[in-house]
Amino acid sequence: MRRRHLVALLALTGALLSLPALAAEQGKPTPTAKELLARSKPGEWRMPDPKNLLLMQLPQGRVVIELAPDFTPLHAANIRSLVRGHYFDGLAIIRVQDNFVTQWGDPNDDESGDKSKIRALGKASKTLPPEYTRPIDAKLPWTPLPDGDVYAPEVGFTEGFPAARDPASGQEWLTHCYGAVGVARDVDPQTGSGSSLYAVIGQAPRRLDRNLAIAGRVLEGMPLLSGLPRGAEPMGFYTKPSQRIAIASVRLVADMPAKERPAIEVLRTDSATFAALVDAKRNGRSAFYAEPPGKVDVCSIDVPVRESKSAAPAR
Repeated sequence: MRRRHLVALLALTGALLSLPALAAEQGKPTPTAKELLARSKPGEWRMPDPKNLLLMQLPQGRVVIELAPDFTPLHAANIRSLVRGHYFDGLAIIRVQDNFVTQWGDPNDDESGDKSKIRALGKASKTLPPEYTRPIDAKLPWTPLPDGDVYAPEVGFTEGFPAARDPASGQEWLTHCYGAVGVARDVDPQTGSGSSLYAVIGQAPRRLDRNLAIAGRVLEGMPLLSGLPRGAEPMGFYTKPSQRIAIASVRLVADMPAKERPAIEVLRTDSATFAALVDAKRNGRSAFYAEPPGKVDVCSIDVPVRESKSAAPAR
């Protein structure tokens, strides 16, 4: 099949990236994501800060998580303390609820657990103020989606994370899309310390937005978390301890030897290539998809991650 070109121009204004329609020629296929990424420029990719990267080792392989300190700074710092104290080593994935979340932490901290055996948090705090939203910061990159949203006045992307904002209240927040890593808590909002975390593995539960803190997102390893056996107990908890998946270790990448660090990079969500990917999903045509939707949902867009050609983090 012959390669086709885009027929519209990308418009970049200041730090904000507009997403104009890049409709394909009538009856002609839109470039695929693979083709668009192949044309991307090196400067459109970023290497995550190793101080914000976690590597969780499971029996099935590794999971790489990027923290979001600009939105949940207290939780990011507390999670770093927990990881540096080896808190998660030897704990387990305790809950996999179909079409919802995979959760990990201390099994003894559950309602049916042995409270006398709860693991100490070390230097980390037991309680934290809730970090569900933050004031809108014009200095943070913001790539808006003009298609509308059910849950928020505005949605888009910032620093690689799907996000929402409300200009009337002056607040913005991260959204519960597939791969989001949230902080589990009890009824008291201050009980979410980061000692128990969950990853969204199903349809985006956006009702959780602004009710739980999102500490980051999974960059690598989502099939390992979403493909686990579902728990039979209410909310997906495992019936027997033997069903839990043991966590071998969780490490902060900044503390790992350079040769052991995951060499990955993430497409910048304020880049022209990302804008083209979004528009291809919104207005793309192919032999199979003859009728483009004309709209796109913030949680339907995957931010590309690839193996890096350089192990040195971008500044």
